[in-house]
Amino acid sequence: MARRQQAEASISRIDPGDAAARRLRKEAELNAKNNGVAVAAPESTNGRRPLGAAIADYLEEIKLGRKDKTYVAYDLSLRYFAESCSKIFVDEIERKDLLKFAAFLRDEKEQAPRTCWNKFANIMSFLKAQGVRGLVGKNDWPRFVEEEPDIYENEELDALFTACSADERLWFQFFLMTGMREQEVMYTYWSDVNFKANILRVTHKPDRGWTPKTYKEREIPIPKKLVEDLKVWKGKCDKECPLVFPTAGCQPKLDFLDSLKAAAERADLEKVNFWLHKFRATFSTWSLWAGVDLRTVQQWLGHTDTESTMRYLKPARNQVVRDKVNEIFA
Repeated sequence: MARRQQAEASISRIDPGDAAARRLRKEAELNAKNNGVAVAAPESTNGRRPLGAAIADYLEEIKLGRKDKTYVAYDLSLRYFAESCSKIFVDEIERKDLLKFAAFLRDEKEQAPRTCWNKFANIMSFLKAQGVRGLVGKNDWPRFVEEEPDIYENEELDALFTACSADERLWFQFFLMTGMREQEVMYTYWSDVNFKANILRVTHKPDRGWTPKTYKEREIPIPKKLVEDLKVWKGKCDKECPLVFPTAGCQPKLDFLDSLKAAAERADLEKVNFWLHKFRATFSTWSLWAGVDLRTVQQWLGHTDTESTMRYLKPARNQVVRDKVNEIFA
């Protein structure tokens, strides 16, 4: 009886988090084995760090401390690396293994250039966490062309909004006038809208398990026109639902993109040229063209660095610019 009570007490002391962590580690080790990475037994390592175990531990930390989307990205990158690298221990990895990995992504997995760069960056973060640095130079990284962000022209937007229903027009003007990401729009609450100050906040929604990108909340000033339209919209919405753009069951709206494509098709526009992030690029570029300083636009967009925002500092090509060029060379 005493032994049984002692066993039950021991079981009750097991931390569920530890159990989950051990399970994740085991899954990652099996993943590594399945991809050809030998996971050495502890007694055979002689103090060296097995690659399979390092991958398992790293993924465990990502799983416990980062968003699911981040975990999925690292998991896939590390599985591809395990597939391309034959080394057993972390300290065996050298420059040619990383060059081989870059080529493997390009040739075997047929990844797009930007995707190759992203996955390579994930592996470099993994190696840095293992204390491995300096294996490659900047010219060893996969290369991709940084394309200039596309923005909507006024004529396109006029045609689009003309073909939209009143609801659709509000949805897409909301994207355009806030520069928010799709999920940020999906999880906007009425409590985020300050009608008096004309400010919109991007906030954590713990009740729905959603957090802003990089876990940073922020404020965005919005034009009076949008504020007035939102007041009218609120009057028609379910008072019991906190979401600004809910479904009938008070769930986040998931088909903004489909609705945009349909509206573009009704407007006889090329729907391939219409996507949600393009509203964000337009918001950013127009704000910078209007003279808003780079640091402020960075804050509105929720970027962690000014380099991300500078991508939208594209040359103006309107008639005003053309007139200035004519004046210069008159």
